[in-house]
Amino acid sequence: MNVKPLGQRVLVKPLSTEEKTKSGIYLPESAKEKPEEGEVIAVGEGKYIEGKLVPLSVKKGDKILFSKYSPDEIKVEGKELLMVKEEDILAVIE
Repeated sequence: MNVKPLGQRVLVKPLSTEEKTKSGIYLPESAKEKPEEGEVIAVGEGKYIEGKLVPLSVKKGDKILFSKYSPDEIKVEGKELLMVKEEDILAVIE
């Protein structure tokens, strides 16, 4: 895959959502929640503060929690991926 995010953006592979509820009811595609967790695929170079480049605080392979409606959905090589700004990343899941 040859996609490199620019600036303070992060390319994320969304983690799968639950297919059924805890009580065993299967959810149709339209009823599923948007993903809020994902795995970092690629990161941009960072942002400039007072003329100095500050790298992003996440790296490739990190699992992250991000704002629900913030990412931009893109398709790369037939895969659905998300482009998230660093400021919309809430936490790194350890």
